[in-house]
Amino acid sequence: MQRWLGTVWEAWVDLVFPRLCCVCGVPVGEGWFCAGCEDSMPWVVAPYCGVCGEVYEGAVEGVFRCMNCSGRRLHFEFAVAACRAEGAARELVHRFKYERRLHLRGALASVMLRTLEEPRLAGEDLGEWLLVPVPLHREREGEREYNQSWELCERLSRLTGIRAVRALVRTRETVQQAGLDREERLQNLRGAFGLRRGGWWGGGPGPGGLKGRRILLVDDVFTTGATTSECARVLRGEGGAEKVVVITATRG
Repeated sequence: MQRWLGTVWEAWVDLVFPRLCCVCGVPVGEGWFCAGCEDSMPWVVAPYCGVCGEVYEGAVEGVFRCMNCSGRRLHFEFAVAACRAEGAARELVHRFKYERRLHLRGALASVMLRTLEEPRLAGEDLGEWLLVPVPLHREREGEREYNQSWELCERLSRLTGIRAVRALVRTRETVQQAGLDREERLQNLRGAFGLRRGGWWGGGPGPGGLKGRRILLVDDVFTTGATTSECARVLRGEGGAEKVVVITATRG
């Protein structure tokens, strides 16, 4: 009920009051950004690593794998972000995630539509894919009162028609990843995720499950890839998913 009331409230506000650019606050006729702020967003553009999406300066031709990904076994096919985690993009994610600015889920979801234009996704029939959020532990989600990744999934589903399901659960709380090295991050996350049991009524994928499905794994920010790789491992190894591609609003 609370979520439904929030949606109705947003629709009423949009109807009665002019929408403002979510970066600078000037009135905009439609959309979430004024022309100037949209042009100045730190968009991810090629060249970038074909695995983790890390942006590189200079001339690099074709798909390449960066040194950070070399020697690593990542369980997703590739990751792609809409923006670099700096400037206005970083600020929007921070306000959405930590300051309860839930209206920004619409702006960030619209930004994330750019990830679906990535050449390796643009040729896919994404209507056959599933949107799956990176889960929070129930205690942390209870404190925050929402999971930012699920909020983005729902909005992306409305914009694209791709079905969103909460296919994963976080089975145990973990310490913050910030400050941990690569091996410590992997150890911290080992066994932290599992498949959600039950059909559609429990938030799971329903009949047929995940077997043979292609999945867009959704999160707000991609940093080292340790969390999303562990999620992808569960989706593929335990769920039988055919392919997992990570899409995020920002790339740290």
